[in-house]
Amino acid sequence: MRIRATVAAVSGALALSVLAVPAAHATGTSGTPYTLDASFSNLKIASAIKVGTTNKVSTTYTYTLTHGSGVDIAASDFYTDAYLYRGSFDAPSKTLEGDGYATCKVVTSTTATCTGTVDIYPGEHELKNTDTGSWSVGAEAIAFNGQDQENPDMSKVGFNDQAGMATTLLQRYSKLTANAGPEPVVKGKTLTTTGQLSRANWEDGLYHGYTVQSVKLQFAKAGTTTYSTVKTVTSDSSSGNLKATATAQYDGYWRFSFAGTSTTPAVNSTADYVDVK
Repeated sequence: MRIRATVAAVSGALALSVLAVPAAHATGTSGTPYTLDASFSNLKIASAIKVGTTNKVSTTYTYTLTHGSGVDIAASDFYTDAYLYRGSFDAPSKTLEGDGYATCKVVTSTTATCTGTVDIYPGEHELKNTDTGSWSVGAEAIAFNGQDQENPDMSKVGFNDQAGMATTLLQRYSKLTANAGPEPVVKGKTLTTTGQLSRANWEDGLYHGYTVQSVKLQFAKAGTTTYSTVKTVTSDSSSGNLKATATAQYDGYWRFSFAGTSTTPAVNSTADYVDVK
């Protein structure tokens, strides 16, 4: 993941998170950055980001960058991006950024549409389970203006950022299974569907049962694609296991359906077809 450098704000009282070049970050201490003539608007990002245990997850964002005529956003040492943060904007408890910077497409002489990604690495234990829930999104831009990026005169570096441009949910990826039987089943007899609701554990890299959660048993008659809820059951308190019974009447598909929570996304199991004799 790329490194962020911390520099003093113009006021001298507030620490700002400034973009750093990937290979080396700014270490200069001379002066403080001036306020760059740039602002951010129309930021869009996914409403929820589902993260499993191993695979990198990249989420695209876009925003409008508005800047003064004296700001050269095409310069090789101009950088801008958006990122996720928790806690206060000025002193976040945690941030999540992209592997690279946003790419900006000029719209007018003073506006551009910028696109980038937030890249998350659960396999590198970047997240804790307590990181689920709502995250805020901020944006920032820095112009080094030809300064040595490893040791710049900060008074000649322009920087600006903006808090609270959007929010997104960071969720632990969920899985749901269903197995209905017996197969085939005699019409009018009891059919039992078992399964498990589980979700990613970011700390040990495994999936564990999501316990004491309401899950719907649903049925779709053969030849249709519309599911109706037969009953609602609760995953058990030890392993997230599920068990639901119903009376077999028609050939068709049985599945479990979980509506999701703020920390765990909704999921439907793969449907299991049962022939009724």
